[in-house]
Amino acid sequence: MFKYIFILIFCYSSAVIAQELNCQVNVASPQIQGTTEKQIFEQLQKAIFEFMNNTKWTRDNYTTPERIDCSILINITQKLGVDEYKATIQVQSRRPVFKSSYFSPAVNYIDENFTFKFQQFQQLEFNLNTYSTNLTSVLSFYAYIILANDYDTFSNLGGTEYFQKAQIIVANAQSSGEIGWKSQETNKNRYWIPENALQPVFIPIRECMYKYHRLGLDIMFDKPDEGRSEILKSMDLLVGVYKNRPATFIMELFFNAKSDEIVNIFSKGLPDEKTKVVQTLTTVDPANTSKWYKIQAN
Repeated sequence: MFKYIFILIFCYSSAVIAQELNCQVNVASPQIQGTTEKQIFEQLQKAIFEFMNNTKWTRDNYTTPERIDCSILINITQKLGVDEYKATIQVQSRRPVFKSSYFSPAVNYIDENFTFKFQQFQQLEFNLNTYSTNLTSVLSFYAYIILANDYDTFSNLGGTEYFQKAQIIVANAQSSGEIGWKSQETNKNRYWIPENALQPVFIPIRECMYKYHRLGLDIMFDKPDEGRSEILKSMDLLVGVYKNRPATFIMELFFNAKSDEIVNIFSKGLPDEKTKVVQTLTTVDPANTSKWYKIQAN
């Protein structure tokens, strides 16, 4: 696969075979006090770290430098029962940019619909085809979302398989009674992430992810003007999506990850590029209009 050749050239070759994710995990609980709870949350953090980093998520073989940098922050806000908690979970990931030390954000999302059960010394286990616990289902779901977005940045629609696996997890969770999995709850929850990504009407957003990164960012070290021009072209793919489905969740997720980076890229652009990109961005993402105008201010 081209991705692996690319990263090996970008980093260095290694004979060490590793799992796919290089995931940093932090469990915070500022609103919950007690020595017992602190010990439980420390064990939870360790269990999640081992689960995310030691599970084999794909059929591909990764070397150590190829692993996807990502992070999970769980902020526990309430104790619901003896071993049940309410929390938020923030998921982030990034991918390397060719010939540079820069990493581009790919996923940045805070999920506020997260409850789970965890006991001391509990082992986290996962089977794609069976719902076990909400904790492992949510973690596995986001592992596949991270993979899907990463693969989409290296090959056109390369993450389809992993969006499909995330959708299987959603289907298995429908009868669990846990929040965050059902379409009727809201139009912005876990249900809609793979559902949107796999719909034909939203495919241009994923094509944008590929062109933005591979045809744009990855050539900017040698050809900054050409790379910026390709990123501008990739933004045009979003216009048709917005006209057909304005204010959709998948578009919001795209800009959650990319908005600050886009501002930084085009603040260094030519005047006509700035005008064009601001016109496009204020059309497809009016919620961030004040941010987009910063491009022209620089």
